[in-house]
Amino acid sequence: MVIWSAELRRAVRSGRAVVLLGLYSMFSALVLLVVGWLTAQVRNVVLQQLANADADTTANATARINEEMRKGVLGIFTSNDSALVEALAQVPLEVLIVFKITLFFLPAYIALMGFDQISGEVGPRSIRYLTVRARRSSVLLGKFLTQASLLLGLVLIIDLAIFVYARIANPDFGFAAMGLNLLKFWLAAIVYSLAYVALTTLCSCLFRVPAVSLVFNFILMFVFWLLSTIGQAPGNTDSSLRFLRYVSPSHYAGDLLHPGLAQFGTSGAAYAGFAFVFLMAAYGILRARDL
Repeated sequence: MVIWSAELRRAVRSGRAVVLLGLYSMFSALVLLVVGWLTAQVRNVVLQQLANADADTTANATARINEEMRKGVLGIFTSNDSALVEALAQVPLEVLIVFKITLFFLPAYIALMGFDQISGEVGPRSIRYLTVRARRSSVLLGKFLTQASLLLGLVLIIDLAIFVYARIANPDFGFAAMGLNLLKFWLAAIVYSLAYVALTTLCSCLFRVPAVSLVFNFILMFVFWLLSTIGQAPGNTDSSLRFLRYVSPSHYAGDLLHPGLAQFGTSGAAYAGFAFVFLMAAYGILRARDL
């Protein structure tokens, strides 16, 4: 707890937190603007074909276009799960698309945030002044919780900004629905990030040079993405290859917004399991390392 609080205060006061918030904000804003522009272009193209219709017909056509677009996007993102589609029926398309894209890039953002949390002190050997006063497990968990807490705050700020934008752009998106879905999406992002924060801690324990830790972290993320892609390939009928998707954390992201407790609990347990394995491996490496 002492290490966690001290490291968190130092991280919040540092310029890195501002840079990370700015980087995350720019990326989310860019995706949000592109998604909004593409959605508007699709609507305009279809409405131009109905230019000769009367106002009522055009208004009805706009409603139908919005409904069909929503069904199509939800079908892609939810694998046509009726319960999940119904649960996300009130969420604007912009929020869904930005959330889906953010989950793809969030592991890289986590790696940039904490690649030097351990290696940054192991390399210059400054960690030895800490380990004579605290257990190595305390150092490891304190560093891990610091990165997780910082990420929790940054994601909340960005999600809040996205939902405020969605509320302004969609007047029918009420404050009650906005608050409830903000909590759901924020919780889903945090659970999803749990395993990748632990993976970054593991990679930071493996090497003394922070740059090498960062590169190796990206390599592992690519390997996990490749395993998930191979395991979920539509034409893949080999059971041994399809099994590969279960060893990738990203495979379990589909049910993080599911209203069913069993589906959400399974995904949450999977990410907790990955985090536990990565942290135990990191502790084993740090315990055996000569500091």
